[in-house]
Amino acid sequence: MAKITASVYTSHVPAIGAALDLGKSSDPYWQPLFKGYEPSKQWMKDNRPDVVFLVYNDHATAFSLELIPTFAIGCAAEFKPADEGWGPRPVPVVQGHPELASHIAHSVIQDEFDLTIVNKMDVDHGLTVPMSLMFGQPEAWPVKVIPFAVNVVQYPVPSGKRCFALGQAIRRAVESFDEDLNVQIWGTGGMSHQLQGARAGLINREWDNAWLDQMIADPQACSQVPHIDYVREAGSEGIELVMWLIARGAMADVAGGPKPTVKHRFYHVPASNTAVGHLILENN
Repeated sequence: MAKITASVYTSHVPAIGAALDLGKSSDPYWQPLFKGYEPSKQWMKDNRPDVVFLVYNDHATAFSLELIPTFAIGCAAEFKPADEGWGPRPVPVVQGHPELASHIAHSVIQDEFDLTIVNKMDVDHGLTVPMSLMFGQPEAWPVKVIPFAVNVVQYPVPSGKRCFALGQAIRRAVESFDEDLNVQIWGTGGMSHQLQGARAGLINREWDNAWLDQMIADPQACSQVPHIDYVREAGSEGIELVMWLIARGAMADVAGGPKPTVKHRFYHVPASNTAVGHLILENN
C-alpha cells in the first residue's frame, strides 16, 4: 500500500522564487534564508518520495472571484507554471499522478469532504517556490506532484479544525491505495504577514514560533485556534497556516502512531516583508 512517510512545511513567498530565478540567492539579503534550506535539500536527496501531495493556495491564476473552490485537487497528468503577470517562472512542468489523485478524490469525497476535481490548471508560486526550495532548480522535477489548492484568500475560508480533519482523511485515502508508493505531504504558506492596510509589514516572531511548538507537540489543540487569532496575531495573510494543519493531520501520531521526529526546523525574517517558517517531520 502507499504510505505517508513525512510532512514538509514551508512558506511560499513569491520573491523567493524571483531571487532564485534571477541568480540572487547568494546576495547578502537572501543568503541567510537559502542557507536555512540547505539541510532540507540534503534530507530530500536522502529521503526522496515517489509522490508529493502539495497543499498550497492559488493566487488568482487558476481561480478567481468568479470561481472559488474551498478545496481543489489536481488530477491531471501535468501542470504548467502559471503566468502571474511577468511570465511563467523558468521551472519545469509539474508531473502529476492522476491515478493516486483520483483515488484520493474518490476516497475523501466518500469520507464526507467535498472536493473540486480539477483536470486542467496552471500552478503558481504557491506550489513552485516550495519545490525550488526543496529540490533546487533541476531540468525536471524528480517527483510527481498532486496539487491541492485551498481557498485562504476570499472569506469564508475553512477552519483549522476542518483542515486538520481533512488531513486525516487524506492519510486514510493514501493508505488504501494498493500500489507501493512513498508519499510526502507538504503544507505551504504563512507564516505571519500582512500585505495591506495599516498593519502592512506585520511580523510576529513570538506568536509564529509558539504556534509551531503547539503544531508539533499538540496538533489537535493547534487545530482549534480560531480565525480571529490568526488575523489578530499573524496578520491578514497569516490564515494561510491552516494549510499546514492538513499536512499535520495526515501524520501517523494523529492516528495513534508514534510521535514524528523533527528533522529540521528553521525560521527567518524578513523575506519580502514576510516571516518564513520551515519544518520537516518524519514518521517513525
